[in-house]
Amino acid sequence: MPKAILVVGGGIAGIQASLDLANRGLTVYLVEKRPSIGGRMAQLDKTFPTMDCSMCILAPKMIECSHHPNVQLLTYSEVKAVKGSTGNFKVTVLKKPRYVDEKKCSGCLICAQNCPTEALNEFDEYIGVRKAIYMPFMQAVPRVAVIDKESCVECGLCDKVCPNKAVNRAQQPEEVELDVGAIVLATGFDVFDPSVIAQYGYKRFRNVVTAMELERLLCASGPTGGHLIRPSDGKIPRSVAFIQCVGSRDRRGWVGHSYCSSICCKYAVKDAVLIKEHEQSSLVTIFYIDMRAFGKGFQEFVNRAKSEFGVEFIRSSPGELSEDPKTNNLLVSFEDPITRTVQDIPFDLVVLSPALVPSAGVTELAKTLGVELDNYGFFKLEDSVRAPLDTSVPGIFACGYCVGPKTGDIPDSITQGSATAARVAEVLKIKEAS
Repeated sequence: MPKAILVVGGGIAGIQASLDLANRGLTVYLVEKRPSIGGRMAQLDKTFPTMDCSMCILAPKMIECSHHPNVQLLTYSEVKAVKGSTGNFKVTVLKKPRYVDEKKCSGCLICAQNCPTEALNEFDEYIGVRKAIYMPFMQAVPRVAVIDKESCVECGLCDKVCPNKAVNRAQQPEEVELDVGAIVLATGFDVFDPSVIAQYGYKRFRNVVTAMELERLLCASGPTGGHLIRPSDGKIPRSVAFIQCVGSRDRRGWVGHSYCSSICCKYAVKDAVLIKEHEQSSLVTIFYIDMRAFGKGFQEFVNRAKSEFGVEFIRSSPGELSEDPKTNNLLVSFEDPITRTVQDIPFDLVVLSPALVPSAGVTELAKTLGVELDNYGFFKLEDSVRAPLDTSVPGIFACGYCVGPKTGDIPDSITQGSATAARVAEVLKIKEAS
């Protein structure tokens, strides 16, 4: 059996697939385009419906992945070319320069503490700041800094203060050639930009945020240290509205997407409960079309949100938001489902639950691999029933959210990662026998 597998994407699905393959004795090259593995799960505070600490689940797997003798991490890297077929793929991976020597950097971050330049932090959904030399988050794996050349002013302070002399501005992009028997795709998702839906005022009204931005505000490692404050004035919001299906379940193709993103109802309820745990007196309302809380324990969690935490659920899709220029409060207009009349309710903060879409770069990656995409841009499976992990190219498999929103949550992604590892081993064993 070939002793190497390429896994593209270092989120929870890719990490689980890598660990399972490595534990089978196979060499795994885990390629992640960001400076650290962890994916979207690393940005979350809690998981639903158990409300367990997200990083407490993820961090041990990240560390195990980095320390496993059969796993080689290629972070800050991208797949650039693929040739061959099952059992004999030739892959070219481009390693972008960190301008920091990975072998010398200890992750002490003395460099970041002395860096004079700040830039918006993408890990915090651009609501927080980071330095020009930085690590994406404190539990990053590998624990190595990276220099953002676009923000760096070349002052040289990081060179001077680094005790290990790890800064290396002479680094250049490097191409790595890999021989692998199979490829696993686990590229995750991105969040739909709701600013194209003008009536909700995202990016026009400061107190309209996305659910992912709210996650970072609620997270203890986020820009506010876990204190929920509204962006306009730093005050604690006493009334919060969630608007579901923003850009999903929308048949206007030029605006959004017709599919259900599958997890929005669940994470909105989780965040509503977190808000109530932060501020018990806050009034939290969820505007929804249908409550799609499928899965073990999810409906019970919704029931708890209603009965124990007092979260209000209104089955209506708001038509428009307006802002009071004096208070920056937001007026949500919606049709009452019982009286069939239009009502307006003021809120301190409005949270949009946007559609989840294929991650950036998937179209280019698909062309490089020669695999097909479905109508929505997710990786197309050979057969969703008989071959739910196989792409249109033999020897290339996919797992997690990159195959579409039917993957509902973190446990589903972990399960798919393990299933894909088993499928890879099966296919390669058959190939070897033939």
